[in-house]
Amino acid sequence: MSAVMFLIVLAISILMLMLLITRVKLHPVCSLFIVSLFMGLFIGIFEPGFAFLEVIALITAGFGSTLQGMGIPIMLGAILAMGVQDTGAAKSIANYFIKLFNGKNLELAPSLTAYVVSIPVFGDITTILTSNIANVLSKRKRISMGKMAAFTQMGLNLTHAMVPPTPGILAVAILLGADLGLVIGWGIIISIIAFFIVWIILRKWTDHEFIEAIPEIVAEIEETSSNNVEDILIKEDNLPATLASFMTITIPVILIAGSSFINMIISPDSPLRVVTNIFGDKIVALSLGVIYTMWLAYSHKNSVRKSNADSTGNDPENFNEIIFSSWINRGLNVALEALLITGMGGSFAKVIQSVPAISQLSALISDSGVPGLLIPFLVSAIMVAAVGSMTTAGMTAAAVVGPMMLTLGLAPVSTVLAIGAGTLMCNQVNNSGFWVTSKFFNLNFKQGLKYITLPDIAAGLTSFVLIFILATTGII
Repeated sequence: MSAVMFLIVLAISILMLMLLITRVKLHPVCSLFIVSLFMGLFIGIFEPGFAFLEVIALITAGFGSTLQGMGIPIMLGAILAMGVQDTGAAKSIANYFIKLFNGKNLELAPSLTAYVVSIPVFGDITTILTSNIANVLSKRKRISMGKMAAFTQMGLNLTHAMVPPTPGILAVAILLGADLGLVIGWGIIISIIAFFIVWIILRKWTDHEFIEAIPEIVAEIEETSSNNVEDILIKEDNLPATLASFMTITIPVILIAGSSFINMIISPDSPLRVVTNIFGDKIVALSLGVIYTMWLAYSHKNSVRKSNADSTGNDPENFNEIIFSSWINRGLNVALEALLITGMGGSFAKVIQSVPAISQLSALISDSGVPGLLIPFLVSAIMVAAVGSMTTAGMTAAAVVGPMMLTLGLAPVSTVLAIGAGTLMCNQVNNSGFWVTSKFFNLNFKQGLKYITLPDIAAGLTSFVLIFILATTGII
């Protein structure tokens, strides 16, 4: 099979994936399975080793090997998310940012809360957690919900796209063999710089239209002209301390990233490397985060009981049942779809990687003069525009680009981050997050495109420019 023929088959397969998800409305898991099977059998016309049972074996192997690396981390991250939600940690983090900015630029409170919380917590849950904060602050200080939405969902999506252990970028990092700690470290640095660049550029623009807070949420909230920080803070009994709240999220992040950076500066023979490798392992780090959050829950039983009852409609008499059973049940329900999409994305990647012509295609792209780092960014941007899901788009881009990395001279960390930046490029109507944000931030369809899609495009482009500069100068 020639490189041109492989490119045609790949294009047909991706188009087929888009149509199955957007037109037929078939679930991404089934769509990825069908496309993987189709592509393998079609290639079998030209190449040996792609008979029906051999293609099934490739799909099975790709699914299993992908989940082997990240199935448990996704599950642990989902359980951790339930703890962050129930303990009230997100509200304490929001209060910290209100105090940090002395009650000014209050859109940064829910925005940076979403930025932090979205690292281990799934996007739609983070949106719901921070929307109440945004609505209350909007009413208290008469700030447009358009402004709140623009920066809250941008902060959320930046870490969702670029900072593991969020499932999508975690899967891409593992699939491409990138050092997880370096992806976390550079992902945080690039995404926070991109956030503030876009915030500075767009903050005045978001003031041009005033959108009210949702009346049902702020019915008992009074507008205030006071600039006293204490009048603005979120008042709720038994919220955890600020440091304790941040630790629910930062424990796994610091352990994983810290391990990678320490290993860069110590001798390979150092006994310390053994310790850092143990505690920096993603499963160990996330497990410690979950254990800490469960411990924190015992100090805030009333808050945890109320939040769990609101989520499940059930208030068990035995508190242990909430953290050892309810959190796990709720977490697994949230994680299941991400697990299956990720695994099937690995199947698609396995089929692509098994095609001999991929090396010829890599050489053609390399000889064309197109900057290699632009390829993963564009593929993921096109895919997210087509299928909506950032996870599906990222996994597909990784499957396409992975076999080309060596020929294109791409480093794993910069490639992973470029794919993440690309998934920010078109958050619109075929993404569930678009509708969840619109609903909880009181936006109509036109306002959603204005305050969700456009800021995300700006964030994606800014992030890619930063990644490109760092990559071309040899820093990452």
